[in-house]
Order: sequence, then C-alpha cells, then structure tokens
Amino acid sequence: MNDLIKKQLQDAQANMDKAIDHCEAELTKIRAGKASAGMLDGIFVDYYGSATGLSQVASINTPDARTLLVQPWEKNMLVPIERAIMEANIGINPQNDGVVIRLVVPPLTEERRKELVKKVKEETERGKITIRNIRKDANEKIKKLKGESVSDDEIKTGEAEVQKITDAYIIKVDKHSEAKEKDIMTV
Repeated sequence: MNDLIKKQLQDAQANMDKAIDHCEAELTKIRAGKASAGMLDGIFVDYYGSATGLSQVASINTPDARTLLVQPWEKNMLVPIERAIMEANIGINPQNDGVVIRLVVPPLTEERRKELVKKVKEETERGKITIRNIRKDANEKIKKLKGESVSDDEIKTGEAEVQKITDAYIIKVDKHSEAKEKDIMTV
C-alpha cells in the first residue's frame, strides 16, 4: 500500500481514538446511581479569586457505592466547595459536617433510568457521527491523492481499509454504550 494512503489511515485512526476517548468521557458523566469521583469533574471552586477544579483543592473518595467524600486540603475551602457543588446542580445536596463534605447519591427511579439510557443513546449516536465524519474526511483526502502517483486500485484499497477501521470503531462505541446501559439498568 502506498505510504501516502498509510499516513491517511493512521491519521484517521488517531482521530477515531480521540473520538472514542471523548465518547467514553461523556458516558462517564452520565451517573448510573453509583457514586464516582468523575461525577464532580467540571465543578470549579473559587480558590483565592481564581476558578480551580474541585480535584485540585480537595481529595475525592468513594467510601461505598452511594457516597462521595470531598475532603478539602484547606479547612477554609469547605464553604466555597459546598457552594460550588450546589451551583453545579448535579442533583445531589452536599452535607457539610465541618471536616468533610458528604454527597449521598440517591437511588434511581425506573423513569430516571430510562431517561439516562436515552441520554446514553444520544451520546453514542454523537460518537458514531463523529467517527463517520472522520471516515468521510479520510476518504476525501485519499481521493485527492489520485494525481500524486497513486493508482485507482490503491485508492479503492485505501477506502476499503478506512471502512474496516470505521466499522471497528463503531463496534467499540456500541460496546461502551451497552456497558453503560447495563450499568444504569442494574438495580
């Protein structure tokens, strides 16, 4: 296979890896009724006038499946952390005992589980669309190589390889989706 085509395949695969990572990260944010430190990603605390990620001002632990413990490294950060969690509106009320902030994750109702599965399906579809767009871009780049000493057969082979890679990544997205759905629907 032509080196120019190989380069396009490698680029497409690298972009698809990024798409899978992004999709995984988005699926992780969808809480399945179990406590996970990832639920607090994206929460920023006012730390001496600058917005700082929660994980940079406190340790976050999960002592059991339903509880998150947020322990600030500085005691005076308890109230700003509590405020940031409430403002983030993640559906959990923080309980401040003067030492740590406890977050008890409520069990999911059947209706809420179905909503979350719908969200998972939407996120999965976004991931698949991204992968298909990467396939389209790769195929266009391969077609443009026609004038650069690349034969029609090599272009067809390159496009077939792009399709094989795309199919493999679509299956990966589906597997992540199935695992997350199973996780959500498990009572």
